Amino acid sequence: MKARRAVIIGGGHNGLTCAFYLARAGLQVTVLERRPIVGGAAVTETFHPGFRNSTCSYTVSLLNPAVLTDMDLARHGLRIVERRVANYLPLPGGDHLVVGEGRTKAEVARFSARDAERLGAYSQRLEAIADVLRALVLETPPNMPVGSGVVEILEQLMRSGGVARRLAKLDLTARRDLLALFSQSAGDWLDGWFESDPIKAAFGFDGVVGNYASPYTPGSAYVLLHHVFGEVNGKKGAWGHAIGGMGAITQAMAAACREAGVEIRTDAPVAEVLTDGGRAVAALTEAGEKVLADIVVSNLNPKLLFGRLLDAGVLPPDFRERITRYRCGSGTFRMNLALSELPRFTGAPEGDDHLTGGIIIAPSLRYMEKAYADARAYGWSREPIVEMLIPSTLDDTLAPRGRHVASLFCQHVAPELPNGRSWDDCRDEVADLMIDTVETYAPGFRESVLGRQVLSPLDLERTFGLVGGDIMHGALSLDQMFSARPVLGHGDYRTPIRGLYQCGAGTHPGGGVTGAPGRNAAREVLADVKRRRVA
Repeated sequence: MKARRAVIIGGGHNGLTCAFYLARAGLQVTVLERRPIVGGAAVTETFHPGFRNSTCSYTVSLLNPAVLTDMDLARHGLRIVERRVANYLPLPGGDHLVVGEGRTKAEVARFSARDAERLGAYSQRLEAIADVLRALVLETPPNMPVGSGVVEILEQLMRSGGVARRLAKLDLTARRDLLALFSQSAGDWLDGWFESDPIKAAFGFDGVVGNYASPYTPGSAYVLLHHVFGEVNGKKGAWGHAIGGMGAITQAMAAACREAGVEIRTDAPVAEVLTDGGRAVAALTEAGEKVLADIVVSNLNPKLLFGRLLDAGVLPPDFRERITRYRCGSGTFRMNLALSELPRFTGAPEGDDHLTGGIIIAPSLRYMEKAYADARAYGWSREPIVEMLIPSTLDDTLAPRGRHVASLFCQHVAPELPNGRSWDDCRDEVADLMIDTVETYAPGFRESVLGRQVLSPLDLERTFGLVGGDIMHGALSLDQMFSARPVLGHGDYRTPIRGLYQCGAGTHPGGGVTGAPGRNAAREVLADVKRRRVA
C-alpha cells in the first residue's frame, strides 16, 4: 500500500515532533517552514558579530521526557545543564533573594521565619498537583460537545484516565489545592501561604510570565502551575540551559526527523490550505507550489491557520466566530544583549552562581500588579518586569572569551498600543527603558552593552507567527484550556476540515517548549489512519 502523505505547516519544535512520530510510523512526511532556519521560536542565531543566543524562547524545563527519549535527542547532540540557582531577585535598597536547592530556606528566613518554615509544605503540596498535570500533558482531551461550560470541562478533566488515577491517590487537602490552583489568582494563592514580599514575588513571577495579566487576575494561579511541572535531566521542577541555545533542541529534533525520513524544507512559506469536498488536500506555498497531501497538520497559531490560510466559507460559522474571539497577547518584549562583562548587582551574594539563574526584577506582587495596570493605560509599564538570563555563564559557545550574552524577557507591554501608535515607532524607547531598569539594580550595566536585538510584540508576530507577541499561542485561561483549546468541540487536535489537524501550542497542553502537542497530535492522526478515517 502506498504510504500516506503528510505535510506539516511550520517547522517549530511541535511541528518537528509531530513529523518524527508520523514518519516513524511509515508516513511520507514533508515539513514546510517559512523562515530560512528550522525551529520556529526555539532557534539560536547570531545577533551581533561574534555573539549568538536563543532568539525567542530562552530556557529549558517543560520539554517532555517522552519526547526526549523517543527522538533520542541526546544522541543527536542535545545536552542540557541545570542552572546552579533557580532565581535571583535583586531588591530595592541593595538586598536580594536567592532561590535555589539548599539555599532558599535560609534566604527566606532573613525576611520571615514563618515563611521559611512553610516552604517545605508549600513545595510538597504544589508538587502533588504538578504530578496531576504531568499525567494530563500527554493525554488527548475528550471532545466535549459545544455548550459545555467550565464546570463540565473541569469535571471531565478530573475523570480523564491518567488524571483520575492520580486523583484517587490525593487526599482532600490536595483536591482542594487543585481546585484553588485552577480557579484562583496567583496572588491570592501566594498570599494564603506567605507574608514576605520577596518570596511571593519569586514564585508569583511564574503566574504572569507570558500572561498579560495582573498576578491577582483569577486563573493566573494555573499559569504559575503550568511553569512548575517541568523537569531537567530527571529532576522535577528544575530549570536548565541547552548547550548551544534553544536551537540545539530543534536542530537535534531536525536530525531525528531526517533520520526517520522526513523532508524538511525552509524558505517555504504556506499561503493557503487547499480543500476539496470538505477535506484538506494540499498546502499551497507562496511560490505557487501545491504540496499534495492526504493529511495536513498545522503548527501555527489557530488564528493564523483559520484566519489566513483557509477560505472562510469552508468553516462552520460558529467555529469561525469563536476563532476570532480566541485571545492572544502575552505582554512580551524580548531582547538579546551582547555584554562586555557580567553585571554587578548592588549587594549581590559572593561568587557568580546567582548570575546563572533567572534574574527577576519585580520585587513584589504589588509591583507586578502596577506594571500590568500601567501597561493597560499607557501601552507599556514604566516600571517593567524584567527577567534576565545570562546563558554564557553556563555555555561558552555563545560569546567570545571574557564576553557574555543576556536574554531579557520583559513585561508588561500591550500587544497593541493605544492611540494608534505603532511598535515600530516605540521599540527603541522601550528597549532603553528595559536596560535602564536593569541599570537601577546593577550600576554600569548600560555601558557594558555592546549590541542588542530588540523584538516587540509586533516583531514577534511578524518573525515567528506569535500573534500579539503571545509566546503561548493563546491565553492559558480556563475557557481556552484542555477540551476548549482552541475551541470546544475541537480540543482533540482535529479540526472541522477532514484531514486537517493542529499540533501547535494553541492545542492542549499549551505553550512552552514541550513537544507534547506535537506528540499528541501525531497519535490522533495515526489513530485516524488506522481506523481509515482519513480517505
